[in-house]
Amino acid sequence: MTKLAVVTPSFGPDAELFADLHASVLEYTSDDTVHHVIVPPRDKKLFARYAGPRCRVWTEPELLPRRYARVPRSNLWVNRLRPWPPIRGWVIQQALKLSATARIDADAVLIADSDIVLVRPVDAAAFRTGGQLCLHRAEHAVHPGMTRHVRWHQVARDLLGLPAAQPPPLHDYVSSLTFWDPDVVRSMRTRIGQATGRHWLDAFTSRLHISEFILYGVYVDEVHAVGDPPAANTALCHNYWDRTPLDQDAALAFADRLNPEAIGMMISAKSGTPLAVRQAAVARCAEVAGR
Repeated sequence: MTKLAVVTPSFGPDAELFADLHASVLEYTSDDTVHHVIVPPRDKKLFARYAGPRCRVWTEPELLPRRYARVPRSNLWVNRLRPWPPIRGWVIQQALKLSATARIDADAVLIADSDIVLVRPVDAAAFRTGGQLCLHRAEHAVHPGMTRHVRWHQVARDLLGLPAAQPPPLHDYVSSLTFWDPDVVRSMRTRIGQATGRHWLDAFTSRLHISEFILYGVYVDEVHAVGDPPAANTALCHNYWDRTPLDQDAALAFADRLNPEAIGMMISAKSGTPLAVRQAAVARCAEVAGR
């Protein structure tokens, strides 16, 4: 068993971003850390260049039962056992993270999207306290106006067989970079099956609105580690979420604000920030991290 693995869903349009992320995984994780990238079958050749001892390229169907199929020329999927309503690609992507993590023989998995770049060395042991991995938990951060988050909480509780959620404020577990424990993911999937009477994946993908991060967080805090919750850590990643592109000066100023505890940096792919500007920010973050 290795100490750490990294899981990243990606696809062709994010290939350049993934290249920078993967280079940072090679630089900042131990030699036995494997980067698992999950891509559509059509993009396998594009990502094949990374395959080797430190990168496993998965195609989506390899991680799903045969009853799941993509609808041609769309980002929708169907479960042939219950084909309506179709499943949004965003929900399938979440399920793929859970499926991949459950298959991996590692002490910890770092979930990282393609627009993440690591900027400091990553040692999973440093993020364990009392044997438990830290959890991204922004306490009482979900307010009544965050209607999607409130719904995600209720869906998570439904899948886990828990009583209805209390009114907000609720904890926010959504993060661009976070650690998952594969053993916890496996036990969570078993719990979903027991609570719903269905295969965990079918129960998960039947929901139109769901968050894998909220599901994992609620499970850890209220089922797996009830009475002994893991330490919270919301500082793993330095994030830029806006959809406005950064120019060079703004990107460098953003990098200069790197949190002393952050191991990663994220400039959202949806911001449209030019690749050269992103890379300048990455280089500056590395300078800041090394000070």
